[in-house]
Amino acid sequence: MSKKNIEALYLQESFEDFNEGVGIVMPILMECDKDEDFSDGLDKVGEELPILPLRNMVLFPGVATPIMVGREKSMRLIRDAEHKKMMVGVMCQKDTEVDDPDYNDLFNIGVVAEIIRVLELPDGSTTAILQGKKRFLLHQMTKKEPFIIGRISLLDDKFPRKNDREFEALVSTIKDLTIKMLSASIEPARDLIFSIRNNHNYLYLINFACCNLLAHSSEKQELLTIDELKDRAYRLLFILNREYQLMELKANIQMKTHEDINKQQKEYFLQQQIKAIQEELGGNMNDIEIRELRDRATKKKWNQTVAECFVKEVNKLERLHPQSPDYSTQFQYVQTVISLPWNEFSKDNFNLKRAQRILDRDHFGMDKVKERIIEHLAVLKLKNDLRSPIICLHGPPGVGKTSLGKSIAEAINRKYVRISLGGLHDEAEIRGHRRTYIGAMAGRVIQNILKAGTSNPVFVLDEIDKVGNDFKGDPASALLEALDPEQNEAFHDNYLDIDYDLSKVLFIATANNLNTISKPLLDRMELIEVSGYIIEEKMDIAIKHLIPKQMKAHGLPIDQIRFLRTTVQKIVESYTRESGVRELEKKIAKIIRKLARKIASKEIIPNVIKPEMVHEYLGVAEYTLDKYQGNQFAGVVTGLAWTAVGGEILFVESSLSKGKGGKLTVTGNLGDVMKESAVIALEYVHAHAGHFNIAEDLFETRNVHVHIPEGAIPKDGPSAGITMVTSLVSIFTLRKVKSKLAMTGEITLRGKVLPVGGIKEKILAAKRAGIQEIILSEENRKDINEIKSLYVEGLTFHFVDDITKVIDLALLPEEPVQPFSPAV
Repeated sequence: MSKKNIEALYLQESFEDFNEGVGIVMPILMECDKDEDFSDGLDKVGEELPILPLRNMVLFPGVATPIMVGREKSMRLIRDAEHKKMMVGVMCQKDTEVDDPDYNDLFNIGVVAEIIRVLELPDGSTTAILQGKKRFLLHQMTKKEPFIIGRISLLDDKFPRKNDREFEALVSTIKDLTIKMLSASIEPARDLIFSIRNNHNYLYLINFACCNLLAHSSEKQELLTIDELKDRAYRLLFILNREYQLMELKANIQMKTHEDINKQQKEYFLQQQIKAIQEELGGNMNDIEIRELRDRATKKKWNQTVAECFVKEVNKLERLHPQSPDYSTQFQYVQTVISLPWNEFSKDNFNLKRAQRILDRDHFGMDKVKERIIEHLAVLKLKNDLRSPIICLHGPPGVGKTSLGKSIAEAINRKYVRISLGGLHDEAEIRGHRRTYIGAMAGRVIQNILKAGTSNPVFVLDEIDKVGNDFKGDPASALLEALDPEQNEAFHDNYLDIDYDLSKVLFIATANNLNTISKPLLDRMELIEVSGYIIEEKMDIAIKHLIPKQMKAHGLPIDQIRFLRTTVQKIVESYTRESGVRELEKKIAKIIRKLARKIASKEIIPNVIKPEMVHEYLGVAEYTLDKYQGNQFAGVVTGLAWTAVGGEILFVESSLSKGKGGKLTVTGNLGDVMKESAVIALEYVHAHAGHFNIAEDLFETRNVHVHIPEGAIPKDGPSAGITMVTSLVSIFTLRKVKSKLAMTGEITLRGKVLPVGGIKEKILAAKRAGIQEIILSEENRKDINEIKSLYVEGLTFHFVDDITKVIDLALLPEEPVQPFSPAV
């Protein structure tokens, strides 16, 4: 093909694109004869040839390609070659980053090319149209200035034999694949497809397809190095197949993505329409909600860390689509963060007399608890900044531990919240769930702070001794952080994921049994014992609190019915057996319900409820008061016991029977500790028989039986030790026990009397039973000094440290009396 034809083709196909700034550079398809070998003009080529290095482009023989000329050396070469009408050697660089390539920077095989034309484009760039002629091998560079000149030798292409059917099929396949690839990448003109199909120059077609490959320049260079045209065609077909499969895969991906994008665009368009309608009606609800959240945030008193976290989470919420499932989860979280009372506190009322008056009004007794609250309030009044104490009220049920929290909150003008920890097994109930879980929410601590609306409420942790643990975690361990004054200023909730200050919260825990609370948790709390009430206190509580409360609850005027004090005493003694007043309140409610029924039936009711009327409303008496049973028999001694519902008296009975001796029988549903106390008591009496004037042969001829009545009730503990010793000495010496005397204390083999617990409850039980004298360990003297004088009025205490003093106090030096015997 002549120069003018190539120029015309180039100007027709590409020049308009350059004017438009598209910059498409692609090989130019030419019409050529079947046997043309493009060797015209090669007679001018000698052993040396100017070398034009190209970045990322490989030229093939016969193919005309436009190139953009940018480097100064290349520009000088193009100008000089065009002026002198000489050929140039076109070679591809190995590294496109090298600006001034050396011999080792170029592939060693290139193509001799003729400069068809040099064009100056409107944007100032220069484009040269080159047509490949023949391959050559570069042996060395002889010059680098003013442009590269190298010593070369021409290489011939090896054609297959004529009428090779395999080669013809190979070229036909390459044609089809080339047209498919051109159609997939661009929209080719009909003339281009027609020219490819009707071009029968195999060398040109193969080289044109090589030039059009989308493969890397190194692969194109590999094709250029193949001498055998058939082998080059096979390698080209392999690359064409690979690239076409890749193009098909990309097209499928793009089609799928396009469908998704179309669907998203449709949804977006509809959402925008909805948004526009909502704005016409007053604004987009989601935007309004987010705007309200931002407005509320400006009024919060949180620190910089929380503020930054809130802004981050709101921005995240804003980016979410309202129909997304994550939107509601994120919105709930942001609502939780902004609803928390960060650094918002209720103002304490520092009127100490008012606080004391409210506490006394609602609860009888509990002096230690009230004193501790008043002390805390006093320090707050002076310092105005104090970490709240963590108080644990422990004692029997029904004494008002839980309800005390409400009174404390009212007394110091704080909000009141409460959580019941009984049966709690899941650690997440305290710390919350992480937001990765479906349905995640904050723990109970943060939820109740939200409920309170302030950061310094009175927070009651009810039944803290009944917290359980299983595979879901240990809630008691999770409480350690909340109840540690050194840590709870930065309490970490898993859901909130921001530290929250609990140091101003007044925690009040309640428990019935301290033994079930873990030691680390117990160590963090200030323990205050709330003991049971005596009969007089229960009577006062009933008259001042329980009866008016139940009258109001049942719709009766408070002054319509009056309970005598003796009536209340009969209810307490005959129908309840407890340390608190819960059962007492139920009995009072039962009486008032029956009275309310009579009023509703228009029957006549008494204005005053007398003791003899109690049987009519409550039925037969359920309990009989523990009474002292006298000292008619030797071997029967009154002891004192502590139970979960208060104190009780018990009787230790001993008897002797003929036998081989040395046998001890203990009955009465006793625990191991109590059985050991009986063994110790007998061994001590046997070892000191001479001191107590007991004949030695009695231990060899008599069996001993120790029994504690009410065998259906389990009994255990060491506090009956001195009672058992006294009972055994009494039965062996047949000396009776002093009248109206009770005792409690642990015994050792050396005869030492050790202290025991539950002293207040035991004293109340003794008073109810009519006991007048009590023997205690010397070390229990301090417990008596802490008890109000009202409780110990009418009692005489004997403090001892040795069992011999107990015997001297308890047994009368009178003539022997009839021994106790089970048969009597």
